[in-house]
Amino acid sequence: MYIIVVGGGKVGFYLAKELVEANHEVLVIEEDPEKAKEIADELGDIVLEGDGCEASVLDKAGTERADMLLAVTGEDQDNLVACQVAKQRFNVARTVARINNPKNEEIFQKLEVDITVSATSAIMAHIEQELPTHHLIPLMRLKGTGLEIVEVRIPEDSRVVGQPVKNILLPYQSMISLIVGEDAQPKVPSGETIIHAGDEVVAVTMHESEEALREALMAPPPPRSF
Repeated sequence: MYIIVVGGGKVGFYLAKELVEANHEVLVIEEDPEKAKEIADELGDIVLEGDGCEASVLDKAGTERADMLLAVTGEDQDNLVACQVAKQRFNVARTVARINNPKNEEIFQKLEVDITVSATSAIMAHIEQELPTHHLIPLMRLKGTGLEIVEVRIPEDSRVVGQPVKNILLPYQSMISLIVGEDAQPKVPSGETIIHAGDEVVAVTMHESEEALREALMAPPPPRSF
């Protein structure tokens, strides 16, 4: 594969190094002359000095024949522009963008960047998984569908504890696809599968239905009326 890496910082350098060692054809585009020289000294003649957001630089890089472009600079805006130019001007099949601010992820996806990677979101997901009462954790967006895969740990006071899956009123276009119980064994649920406290539930839902799904699976029972 021919892979272009926009951004020759630490992330771009180590990505390029791994890709070269995996026998891919790689070109790093780096605007800073000193960084470009360092990469060339370490990895050989695989560096193009220039701004990876500019169409003329991408043209010089042979982007029209690239199988993939990875935009991994420290600036979200630059990564978005590089991916858009590669996709719209040079018809690159796959674009990947590093996102530094997780709040920008939705706009990247709306603008058809194929894959977004947010280190902040990934670290927060791991932190939340260690908390005893963590909330719904998005795991993965399904491109072009508006759907995402999420994880929920069922709390002890949830109203769904002891209930079969068929009795749970889920939001529109949502479904429970996998349950991992205390035995750590994954199982595909049927309508008769009983939900237990502490179960890790993997579900598919619309992005805008996250809060409704969290409510359906985690909310306590309504107070009893006398």
